[in-house]
Amino acid sequence: MAPLVDEALLNDPEQMAARDSREVLVALATAGAQVRQAITLSREAGIERVAGGDRPRSVLVASLGGSAVVANVLELLAEPGSPVPVTVRRNLPLPGWVGPLDLVVAVSLSGRAPGPLAVAAEAARRGASILTVGAADSPLAEVCARARGVHIAVARGATSSRAALWSLLTPVVMAAHELGLLEAGESVLFETADRLDMHAEACRPRSESFVNPAKILAIELGETIPVVLGDGPLNGVAASRAASMLSRTARIPATYGELPDAASQIVASFDGPFTAGGGRGAGVRESAPDIFADPFLDGPAQPRLGLLMLRDAPQEPPTREWEEAEALTNAVVQTAHDAGVRVLTVAAEPGHPLVRLAGQIAQTDFAATYLAIGLGLDPAVSPHVADLRDRTRG
Repeated sequence: MAPLVDEALLNDPEQMAARDSREVLVALATAGAQVRQAITLSREAGIERVAGGDRPRSVLVASLGGSAVVANVLELLAEPGSPVPVTVRRNLPLPGWVGPLDLVVAVSLSGRAPGPLAVAAEAARRGASILTVGAADSPLAEVCARARGVHIAVARGATSSRAALWSLLTPVVMAAHELGLLEAGESVLFETADRLDMHAEACRPRSESFVNPAKILAIELGETIPVVLGDGPLNGVAASRAASMLSRTARIPATYGELPDAASQIVASFDGPFTAGGGRGAGVRESAPDIFADPFLDGPAQPRLGLLMLRDAPQEPPTREWEEAEALTNAVVQTAHDAGVRVLTVAAEPGHPLVRLAGQIAQTDFAATYLAIGLGLDPAVSPHVADLRDRTRG
């Protein structure tokens, strides 16, 4: 039987607070404030000094875990018009071409994540310019100081990189803008903060589950095995983040993809055992469960595949490429409906790409957190993750 979310729990703020021991919901609600505070901290640290103020030959970004999306966002925003290549590296080895003409960005909330720390140290050894984002008094900050790089300290009190995303991402976007790699100045960042505030208000814990978009999405996701699909590069990044949040925060295994490349692999799963056809092929459709089924005699109901479709805002005026992408998205959605897959949609609102992405991430972040709480889980504490850390601690 697919897990069912306790809707009554999601309408009881005191009970939710008791489950949310590290106040993940509160942290997510501060996303807009994180952007504004990070702008101030970046200015004070001298963000304009990154790479000596000169455009580097290339930019390499190291981030992983809860902050992995930072690298993905920079790659997304820079790709359309960046005059220099932007690459992502989670850990060593550092590519052989990295040297004094390049900029290496390392992000770690604690400043102790082995991958970004090792990448920053090796980059410093080679004489590359360094930008680091993380805790003020940390090994990462020390590596940066020795290399005469720029370190942007995150605000004190953040305990989870998943909930402190915007404290980590904002300085990186500011640096990329300063270097001319992308167009996302402070006005765009303030618009992003406003969009995050808007979603925090709509998804606030005291909002009833029948009007709160994140609670509605959480309840629907709790009845499925989710596949998250983005309709293009922007929502591909959002899909990656959503799948990570569902797995790490809500403990629901989720896969993700991005159109057009993932169309076939996603649609192929509609033929499998988790659709209404029960693995008997796309031509067999049972759109509704058998109301006469007895779970004691017939066994528990099969979990149902769910397609979480992340869609971008309409393009005005529409281009041929956009119309083709929209037609593919509609075809995938229609195929899902025909196969008996439960289709859930989160659509972006118009704005700068970073602003649109912020709205998508905000809603799915809140939904994953509500899903964890509605399933009776603490969104920030996983006993099995704690066991893994104990077993791998040297």
